Amino acid sequence: MRQIQFDPFGEPVSQDLRAVGRGESRQGPVSRAVMRSGVGLFWVLVIGIVAARVAYFDPDFAEKFGSVAAVTTYIQALFSA
Repeated sequence: MRQIQFDPFGEPVSQDLRAVGRGESRQGPVSRAVMRSGVGLFWVLVIGIVAARVAYFDPDFAEKFGSVAAVTTYIQALFSA
């Protein structure tokens, strides 16, 4: 008897999708190259964004939010009185 597998939402998984999940279907060389270039591009962007955040970090940024919160609290106090 064939064993039926279910996805996390309770739907039965077809035989073709199970073969892909186990890696039985082989990818072509173009598909692997596109996958590797996409992964590489992703990590280059991550490193670039993190480096830009480090280079242009403004320590007074959090203080600006504190002053906005103080002004909002003051305005709320004016209208509630």
